Amino acid sequence: MSDFRLAELLDSRRGEDLDLWARTINPQFVRVLRTIGFDRTWARSEGAYMFDADGTRFLDLLGGFGMYAVGRNNPRVRAALVEALELETPGMLAMGATLLPGLLAEALIGLAGGRIERCLFTNSGTESVEAALKLGRAATKRERVVSAEHGFHGLTLGALSANANAEFTARFQPLLPGFDRVPFGDLDALEAQLRREDVAVFLVEPVQGKGIHLPPDGYLAAAQELCRKHGTLFCVDEVMTGFGRTGRMFAFQHWGLEPDLVTVAKSLSGGYVPVGALLMARSVHEAVFDSMPHAMSHGSTFAPNELGMAAGLATLHELRERRLVEESERLGERLLELTRPLVEEFEVVKEVRGLGLAWAIEFEGDGRMYKLLERAQRGLFAQLVVVPLFTEHRILTQVAGHDMAVVRILPPLVLSDADVEEFAGSLRTTIRSAQRMPKSLTKFALSAASAGVRR
Repeated sequence: MSDFRLAELLDSRRGEDLDLWARTINPQFVRVLRTIGFDRTWARSEGAYMFDADGTRFLDLLGGFGMYAVGRNNPRVRAALVEALELETPGMLAMGATLLPGLLAEALIGLAGGRIERCLFTNSGTESVEAALKLGRAATKRERVVSAEHGFHGLTLGALSANANAEFTARFQPLLPGFDRVPFGDLDALEAQLRREDVAVFLVEPVQGKGIHLPPDGYLAAAQELCRKHGTLFCVDEVMTGFGRTGRMFAFQHWGLEPDLVTVAKSLSGGYVPVGALLMARSVHEAVFDSMPHAMSHGSTFAPNELGMAAGLATLHELRERRLVEESERLGERLLELTRPLVEEFEVVKEVRGLGLAWAIEFEGDGRMYKLLERAQRGLFAQLVVVPLFTEHRILTQVAGHDMAVVRILPPLVLSDADVEEFAGSLRTTIRSAQRMPKSLTKFALSAASAGVRR
């Protein structure tokens, strides 16, 4: 009997990445990659960098949509996973408890503070949101959920029902009943919903991830108070913003909030093993898990798996030992310092905004060519920035969403000062070129629009 050799398998099929993906997984996604020139064959990655099959280095400013906070292929997280395998711990017991989940839960509760005293593990961010909706409704004995417009909370059915982006929701109607949305930052609209006193959960991202929209001054604290007043659970979605992304361990700590529910995932994985959690107040937990017959009211087979727990503990250790939360704050301030002048420098730049290493630039223009592109597809100018940044400057970014003239980055927190300066310089050069709208770029943009490139 021969042993399974992963390296040999990969070597034998080297270079088939895109074709195999197109044939077996998602041909339309591969079509998008090929249309915009993102169809590289990737060989390896390390920290904030990716390397293609030719050995060319790319600066990764997407970080797996914010997953790689401690860097790609972090060696210390990897070592913890190897050690966990070698320890041969008992793993998930159908009827029993092991030590690793309790240790990670204890650490997360301590970091969140405030009202948070219980932890329920999940496999992803959208699962964490599903748990918040399900448990929140059970705890309050109310049915309705309110979320903020333009929020993104996941793509499974419950999370999608709170999702306020038509490009994700329109084709999957009808969604779940009892979900309403209010404008982000509008306290009057929120109170109009809450005063009916039938809302179980108000679900909100402290910084909206799709376009990196920051809350107005005082909004989140006042929203929390409205929830307390009307008996609604205040749920902060930290799936993107948690674990140092905004320069605090959790973004809600910028405003001194004490939420009843906090959803986390992404960075907690260390980039290796899917892991998420719903952190909650003891009162919420005890209202649902209120007796021995209800002891298993919610859970997931793989959620508290030993490798996920080890990855989470090692990630928290890495954030602490390398002071990556503090680095996120410092580098974010430097990034804004270097890029905010672009608003005055270029007429097409409307705004530069960010908090920590969640950053975005928004475009707006009155010129004839800009308007032509906008008629073809709103936000297409942003693609004229993203594509050259990748193909010419070897920097990976993304258009923040459908019909958005916004470029967003969520880089690993292990960026260097030189990386930040490289990006700022390349961005300036790219905007200058895109603003002149050479025929080649215009032709590319219009062909991309006709091909249906949305993101």
